[in-house]
Amino acid sequence: MVIIDTGPLIALFDDSEPMNATCNETLQSLKEPLLTTWPVITEAFYLLGKWWKDQAELWDFILSGAVHIAEIPEDRHRRMKELMEKYADKPMDFADASLVVLSEMHKAKTIFTLDRGDFSVYRPKHIPHFRIIP
Repeated sequence: MVIIDTGPLIALFDDSEPMNATCNETLQSLKEPLLTTWPVITEAFYLLGKWWKDQAELWDFILSGAVHIAEIPEDRHRRMKELMEKYADKPMDFADASLVVLSEMHKAKTIFTLDRGDFSVYRPKHIPHFRIIP
């Protein structure tokens, strides 16, 4: 299982993004399923908001089953709040907190993100640090 963040979702569908080719190459090399959260999807649609074509491609990606969108159960909301308080100096946003909790729920070790600065600092309970790709 690979957790995917907002940055790669933007780069995959916006040809003008500098990391477009790198993210597409990384996606092609993955053998494990992609998993994300609704806050990440919401953020991606918002950031792709001016380009309907890019939003349509993101929809197609989701509907094809290329990425699975997980719910964060209510009993894990407190953990998200704890993480946001712990990393308030970064600050950790809601989407990032949802991804760390998702990784803990699924014991995922790898995150597909362009946000190395933050995800190299975040410490999920089940591993000492994330394996960050690309």
